[in-house]
Amino acid sequence: MKPSLFPPNPILLVDDEPHILKGFQMALESAGINNLLLCQEAGKVMPILSENKIEVILLDLIMPQIFGEELLSMMADYFPDIPVIIITGSSEVEMAVRCMKKGTFDYMVKPVEKNRLISGVKRAIEIRRLQNENQLLKEHILSGELKNPEAFFEFNTQNRSMIGLFQYAESIAQSSQPALITGETGVGKDLMARALHRLSHRKGPLVTVNAAGIDDNSFSDTLFGHVTGAYTGADKVRKGLVESAFGGSLFLDEIGDLSPGSQVKLLRLLQEREYLPLGADLPKMADVKIIVATNRDLSKLQESGKFRKDLYYRICFHHLHVPPLRERLDDLPLLMRSFLEVAARDLEKKRPAPPLELITLLSNYHFPGNIRELKSMIYEAVAGHNSKILSMDRFEAHLKKRSPIERISPKQYPGKNHIWFSGFEPIPTLKNATCLLVGEAMKRSNNNQTMAARFLGISRQRLGRLLKASSG
Repeated sequence: MKPSLFPPNPILLVDDEPHILKGFQMALESAGINNLLLCQEAGKVMPILSENKIEVILLDLIMPQIFGEELLSMMADYFPDIPVIIITGSSEVEMAVRCMKKGTFDYMVKPVEKNRLISGVKRAIEIRRLQNENQLLKEHILSGELKNPEAFFEFNTQNRSMIGLFQYAESIAQSSQPALITGETGVGKDLMARALHRLSHRKGPLVTVNAAGIDDNSFSDTLFGHVTGAYTGADKVRKGLVESAFGGSLFLDEIGDLSPGSQVKLLRLLQEREYLPLGADLPKMADVKIIVATNRDLSKLQESGKFRKDLYYRICFHHLHVPPLRERLDDLPLLMRSFLEVAARDLEKKRPAPPLELITLLSNYHFPGNIRELKSMIYEAVAGHNSKILSMDRFEAHLKKRSPIERISPKQYPGKNHIWFSGFEPIPTLKNATCLLVGEAMKRSNNNQTMAARFLGISRQRLGRLLKASSG
């Protein structure tokens, strides 16, 4: 397979000596930096910059035609955003100072060590990437609009936090760095991974693997594959998932459940951008965008020693947190309509009309299973309905299965160890407490007595008597 170009925009190497240009090219390509433009004539540099979007410039100062410092001044005037790395045979301090004052990113003296060259270029690429992402973020914030709304077609939302998350996703999707997606079970982390892949415009496929289902023994074989005879029973070549995702994206779900041994192997893949199939002698280039997701708290896993800190800092380069449904309840009507249509079509039934009280009922539910739980509830209700108006019985039965802690939001529920009243405050009378509960129930139900009675677990008739008593 032909490797994709990295970085996306070319690096311009300028030196009048062909063997030096060739040496720089070989050194950079050995590190996976293969999108290069070579130039031996200083007079051609400015036209090249005008006609191409250049990522980084490596410039020799001592050349015929135009002296490097003069060329550097022209670059600073017309292309100030491009990082310039000066490479010269002169170790004159004054010259280095003049170059740095003109905005030079780095200054290297020939002969340049291979590692020094590679690390300098990688830092320049990274700085340019951060500049581009910051610019995109500013543009998104100022415009308040999505440039690629079609990439998020699987989401049903009008929530401001979600739109902001989409804007961030647009700004980082084409980065070569890993992306970490966090959020509770059922919020749509897999949908976000697919959206990131679409936005990346990578030509290869999106390959998904559940990291929780891979043990140490099968991790290398699953991701990296093996050659014939790698071990007993390996009678033919197996292409790993990294190779299957070549030129595309690899989505590792449930990354928080990855074993310590497998974490080391993943870290090496991220650091080296290459991998070694089992039994192979030569490594292969890993041309994939890595996307990982988890519903676990990686910070706590680090504290307990179950998740490597160095791996965490690698994968959280771009962090997208998908909010739970209880924090975007303004999406409930939109989600309900969508799921009702889909459920009716899948179950070959006429779309039922939801009762007005249903939104009120669900707005007071914690939704531990988030969007997935809502979808399941609606499918179950549509499967059992036989009239024009959707029955609320299935929804109420579902909510009753939950414990009181699950039915009430954590922000509302005080917890088992909560002290309701201090020893120095008077305990409210039963009448006062009842009035408070009734008032809160009426508030949450938008003064719907039937719904308020359901919240309190009493009949509507008894609620009526309590309301009459509290007003008397």
